[in-house]
Amino acid sequence: MQAIIGGSGLARLTDLKVTRREVVRTPFGDPSCALSFGTFDGVEVVFLARHGYGHTLAPHQINYRANLWALKEVGAESVIAVTTVGGIRDDFGPGTLVIPDQLIDYTAGRQNTFFEGPDKPITHVDFTWPFDSGIRRRLADAATRCTESVAWGGTYGCMQGPRLETAAEIRRLERDGCDLVGMTGMPEAVLARELDLPYAILAVVVNHAAGRGESRESISIETVGKVMELSMGRVRRILGAALHAAPVSLPGTSIAQAPNPG
Repeated sequence: MQAIIGGSGLARLTDLKVTRREVVRTPFGDPSCALSFGTFDGVEVVFLARHGYGHTLAPHQINYRANLWALKEVGAESVIAVTTVGGIRDDFGPGTLVIPDQLIDYTAGRQNTFFEGPDKPITHVDFTWPFDSGIRRRLADAATRCTESVAWGGTYGCMQGPRLETAAEIRRLERDGCDLVGMTGMPEAVLARELDLPYAILAVVVNHAAGRGESRESISIETVGKVMELSMGRVRRILGAALHAAPVSLPGTSIAQAPNPG
C-alpha cells in the first residue's frame, strides 16, 4: 500500500474513494488526523493531511513522528509527500512543479528522530540523498505520461515558520544553494528514512520567494491561494499516474548504531 501526505492545498484528496478512516495511536502521540484508506485511480492508498483536515496545525506544531509512525504501522510501503513552496531560483516561478533531490534543514526544536531516550542506542542514518530515487523517477515518468511539465532536481530549504521569510533570509538561502523554500520537509524526510520508508516530495511553487519577482515588496496570500488551487489538479493527475507505476527496487536504507563509548 502506498501513502500520500497532503500539505497546504491538498488537505483532502478529492479523487480518493474512501473505504474507511482510522485513528491510529502511536508511542509518540496522535497524528495530525485520522488516516483515510481507499483507492485512488484504482490503486490502494492511505492518505494523511499533514496540517489536519481543517488545516489547523502550523508547520512547527505538526507531530511528524506520529504521522510517519502511523503510516508505517498500517502497512504503507512508500510515501509521496506533496508540499507547497516558494521559488528562489529564477526559473522556479509560481505554478512550477519540482521534484527536489536535496534539502537543507534550518528548523529548530522539532522532534526529529525516533532514536532517543535512555533505552535507545545511538543510531545514525545515511542521509546523503534524502529523497528516494525510485519514487522521484516514478513521479517524473508520470508527469511525462500526463504531459505535465516538472523540474527535475533542486535543493529544498526547510525553514521553521509559520511566518514567511525575509528577503535577507532568502538571499542567505540562495547563497547556501537552495532553490526552494518550504516549512515541512524536515523532519518528515529523515523520520521516513529512519523507518526505512521510501519517501520523496512533489513540490508546488506557489509564489516567488520573499524579495523576488512579484514578491519583491510583499507576498500576496490571495495570489498564493489562486496558484495553489490551479496547481492541485495537475498534482492529482501526476499522483494517479505515479501510483500505477511499478515500484523500483532499490538498496535498503543504511542505518548504523554507534559503538557505546562507555
